Amino acid sequence: MTSTKSSTETIVLGGGCFWCLETVYRQVEGVTSVISGYAGGHVANPDYWTVASKASGHAEVVQVTFEPKVISLGDILEIFWAMHDPTSLDQQGYDKGPEYRSIILYDGDDQKSGVEASVKAAQKLFDKPIVTEVKPLDKFYEAEAEHQNFYESGQRPDYCQVVINPKLAKLRQKFAARLKAKEAS
Repeated sequence: MTSTKSSTETIVLGGGCFWCLETVYRQVEGVTSVISGYAGGHVANPDYWTVASKASGHAEVVQVTFEPKVISLGDILEIFWAMHDPTSLDQQGYDKGPEYRSIILYDGDDQKSGVEASVKAAQKLFDKPIVTEVKPLDKFYEAEAEHQNFYESGQRPDYCQVVINPKLAKLRQKFAARLKAKEAS
């Protein structure tokens, strides 16, 4: 995965369960693709159960492709900081374990600089230290089909209602100007 010289850029983010971030970023204007997957580990071609076993070192992440002319990396990261608790080590809500850690996997020196500046700025928003892991992306593995477009699939209405819906409400309240037209209403 590399940044293209075209009109899009890609970054990989983990902030708890990938279903949550996938759903959030699908609502954002300028985001052209969101794919749930695994990254940051040491086992080739992991699947959901390998990652859940905590032995692969991977985190549940989303690969976010966006148009920098429409939304900046800084804005993508501002949403990231608001949608999870980056001060919580290996846990987001009821989801516990290293696969749910806060992580940013950047692509290239330009992104690295932007990410580092964003971490520094975001720290001012939190009383506790940010524990988000920041490192270059080595390899992204796409998650199984049943994990893509999860919210829209209606597979787990209980989880969506309790965990994802509050994130969407927060997104609509805090970032209404950044939402795709149909999502802003």
